Amino acid sequence: MVGNSHSYEIEFRIRYGETDQMGVVYHGNYAQYFEMGRTEWLRNLGITYKAMEDNGIMLPVISLQINYKKSACYDDLVKVITTLKKTPTASIEFDYKLVNEKNEILALGNTVLAFIDMSKNRPTRCPQYILDKLHN
Repeated sequence: MVGNSHSYEIEFRIRYGETDQMGVVYHGNYAQYFEMGRTEWLRNLGITYKAMEDNGIMLPVISLQINYKKSACYDDLVKVITTLKKTPTASIEFDYKLVNEKNEILALGNTVLAFIDMSKNRPTRCPQYILDKLHN
């Protein structure tokens, strides 16, 4: 299990276009919020999706779970806390917590992504440069 040193949070405001007619965030947008958290978690390590793809590795989502607790609404200021669940192997797993300004939990989530060698279109091990950054 990887400790809290492998958590990262981002903050943003809910936009009008992300909501329904009642001003409540459409349920499908939560997956995008988690993607934003995951992307910035990687960037904080000094890794970008673009650089990984340029190096022949892609990371498709193979599992997504979302447990909705409370509605996020238009103009809410929210945080996504992204945490690496365990040391990556041929996959990488993240837990997410979406909270509002009152620190109320809006949603909990989990994703598993597979490391894919783009030249072979086959699963591969986590690149060593990612493991090295996790252990620094």
